[in-house]
Amino acid sequence: MDEANERSAAGGPDDRHRAPEGVDDATVTAVGGVTAAFEVVEHARGMLYAFHRLIGRADLELQEALDDLEAAGHGELADRVRADVVGRNVLAGRWSFQVVEDFDDGYHRAFADAERRVRDELTAGRRHVYEARLKERERTHGRPGHEALPADVPARAATRPPVTSPAVPPAV
Repeated sequence: MDEANERSAAGGPDDRHRAPEGVDDATVTAVGGVTAAFEVVEHARGMLYAFHRLIGRADLELQEALDDLEAAGHGELADRVRADVVGRNVLAGRWSFQVVEDFDDGYHRAFADAERRVRDELTAGRRHVYEARLKERERTHGRPGHEALPADVPARAATRPPVTSPAVPPAV
């Protein structure tokens, strides 16, 4: 077993984040890359949901503005814009909720299943093994705020972070 897999007396990854016996570094790195790519898809998915929410908000705001335009004596123009834009599909035949559903049911589900399959087959389904190794390599062992696990944080330190720099006096 290599050093990155051993839990030292000062802490280290828990079993859920350690590679199973016999899994080499190259495999851990490759699985981590697949997971990192999926995290980008998750980010994109969040942006797609934001797009969905923003389109809905824009539609409601436009309706309010068109009501104001009508009240200001521009009813014919408000009606033309209302007929052309309010309730319009954002893509051919789709409102934004349908775009989200198609993405979730298609690309997102296929990518999520593939990422899980890679983890299941190569690291016994364990998540973030690569990141746990990075954390173990990068953290400063024994330093407050660099604990391996939540259980390693002293009760007092868990309630407030240590101050490591002097206080800055207020500007005059």
